[in-house]
Amino acid sequence: MSRNAQRILIVAGEASGDLHGGNLVRAMRERHPELEFEGVGGHHMQQAGVHTLFDIQRMGGMGLFEFFSNLWHHIAVFRKLSREIAKGQYAGAVLINYPFFNLRLARVCKKHDCPVYYFISPQVWASRKGRIHTIAQTGKKMYVILPFEKDIYREVDVDVEYLGHPFVDIAQPRLSKEDAFREFGLDPNKTTVGLMPGSRMSEINYLLDDILGAARILKDKLSDVQFLLPVADSIDPELLRERLGDNPLGIRLVTGRNYEVMAGSDFLIMASGSATLEAGLLECPMVIIYKVHPLTYFIARFFTDIRLFGLVNIVAEEQVATELLNEQVTPEAIADEALKVLNDPERAAEFRRRLKDVRRSLGEPGVVNRIAQNIIDSLNLPAGASDEKVSL
Repeated sequence: MSRNAQRILIVAGEASGDLHGGNLVRAMRERHPELEFEGVGGHHMQQAGVHTLFDIQRMGGMGLFEFFSNLWHHIAVFRKLSREIAKGQYAGAVLINYPFFNLRLARVCKKHDCPVYYFISPQVWASRKGRIHTIAQTGKKMYVILPFEKDIYREVDVDVEYLGHPFVDIAQPRLSKEDAFREFGLDPNKTTVGLMPGSRMSEINYLLDDILGAARILKDKLSDVQFLLPVADSIDPELLRERLGDNPLGIRLVTGRNYEVMAGSDFLIMASGSATLEAGLLECPMVIIYKVHPLTYFIARFFTDIRLFGLVNIVAEEQVATELLNEQVTPEAIADEALKVLNDPERAAEFRRRLKDVRRSLGEPGVVNRIAQNIIDSLNLPAGASDEKVSL
C-alpha cells in the first residue's frame, strides 16, 4: 500500500511526553499545515490536533512494577499500532521517550520502512546501556534534550541533534508573583512553600502524607509560612481535598498555575520528575523526593548505574538539590532540608546561582521550532500550503 506523505505516527506514554508532543505537533503543523498526526497521547496532543487511538491514562507509570501492572493494555496498544504501521501509510513515526514500549515499536517501524524520529532519549546513560544499539539500528534520527547525551550517541554513529531543551520555552509564568498571589488569596510577603507531590495518583499515594507531615513541622518552626499545592491536570482536585480533610495548615490548592507556584515559592518540596528541571529554570530552591514500589526499587538497585535521580541534578552533573529516596523520605528529613535554605539567605542565594548555571546549559529559546523544522526537512515532505515559520 502506498505511503501517505502527510500522515505521521506519534507516540507518548506519559504526561511530560504528551506535553512535548503537543508542542511539537503544533510547530510542525504551523510549518506544514497538511500534516495529519495520530497515535498515543493525552490532552495536550489531542488539543494540538492528534487523533489519539489510545489515551495515555493507562500508559504511564513510576517503574517496572507499575508498567507491568498494565501489561495487557500495553499489549493491546502495541498490536493495534503494529497493524497500522504495517499498512504502510505513515510518512514517519515520532516516538517520545517511553523506552519499554517505543523501542519495541521502533522495530516494527523498521520492518515496514517507516522512518523513526526519536524525540527525547531514554536514560541510556543510567541503565540498560544496550538500548542505544536498538536506537542505532531502528532510528533515522535522535533528538536529545540534555546536553551531554549528544556525545553518547555520536560514539555509536547515531544521527543525533541537540537543539536545546523544550522547557526553555515552556517554563515561564504568565502572571507576576503579586498578581498570582492575589488570585491565590495569599500574601506575597510571607514565606511560601510549594508542595508538589506529582502528577500521578501513584505518586500522591506514595508521597503526600510525608509532604504534609513536613509542612506541619515547618508551620511549627517558622513564624509566618503559607503553603501552595498545584494540582496536575491528571488529578481530580476533589481527591486532594479529601486527603487534606479540614486542612488545618490552610494549604491553597491551585490548578493550571504550576509555573506561578514555582516562581513565587521560596522553597519547593517536589516529587522527582521533569518538574524539577522546570523549577530549576525558574531558579527556585527545592528538595527532591521519590518513592516507588519496593520491587521496582529492589530491581533498580541492581540494574541502574546512576548516582543522581533528580533531573535538575542530572543536567547540572552534581547534586544541586538534595535527593531523598524511598526510606529516606520522612517528614523530618524533608523539613530539615527546607529549613536549611529558608533560615539561611546566603545558602538560598547560592542555590539560585547554581540553578542559573543549569539554565544556561539548556540552550536558547525556540527549541521545539528548531526540532520541528529539522524533522520536516529530514522527511522531504511535499511543499505545504504555507512555508511561513511561526514561533510558539
